[in-house]
Amino acid sequence: MGLRIEGQYRFVKLADGREVSSHVVLLATGVHYRKLDIPGASRLTGCGIYYGAALVEAAACKDEDVFVVGGANSAGQAALHFAKYAEKVTMLLRGEGLSVTMSKYLIDEIERTSNIVLEPKTQVIEALGEERLEGLRLCSPAGERLVPATSVFVFIGAAPGTEWLPASVLRDKNGFVMAGPDLRCDGKLPEGWPEKREPFLLESSVPGVFVAGDLRHGSVKRVASAVGEGSIAVQFAHQYLAGF
Repeated sequence: MGLRIEGQYRFVKLADGREVSSHVVLLATGVHYRKLDIPGASRLTGCGIYYGAALVEAAACKDEDVFVVGGANSAGQAALHFAKYAEKVTMLLRGEGLSVTMSKYLIDEIERTSNIVLEPKTQVIEALGEERLEGLRLCSPAGERLVPATSVFVFIGAAPGTEWLPASVLRDKNGFVMAGPDLRCDGKLPEGWPEKREPFLLESSVPGVFVAGDLRHGSVKRVASAVGEGSIAVQFAHQYLAGF
């Protein structure tokens, strides 16, 4: 895949080498969520090991002991959500705590929630069970130990996979596409912005190239949000095309 800019045209290169030309491109390829690279994880994905969290999954964990792997905002939000149903929620953290990776308002809320327990400097090194998750092997400064577990929710980041985009499409340090007001740095638009107008809300640093959903810098990482952004981006695409 590739994207080539030539005047008012944007050419999308397909996997078979063909190109599709257009005036507007909407980037909505989503992200790849990082997975646990440990023995048993692949076999038990969907059978006790899950990536992400949903309302129905939280209700299904009523009165259970739930494990959340990760220490960023998404992990904190999930832990608070599961704490409403689960007997106990244990957050397994690679680092020493949450202050570096999580917003303070979430940290404060977690500290006020009595059935959320933090285990810093702890990693999952093996998932146990044949047809369903039965336990975890954990490694911490105190050594290795086995704990019973039936539900583990993993939030260890996402990779946007934007390497195929040209350098003219600005991305943050993690590869997520910058758009709209986020393109401004110290109050200035990015160098090379060719239009007299401001970028549209979901427009990238290349006029006519829009982004929606998880691929965008600062996105909420929720299906409903992505769908909404897609419809908004289409409206701005029509505004852009009206300028020809």
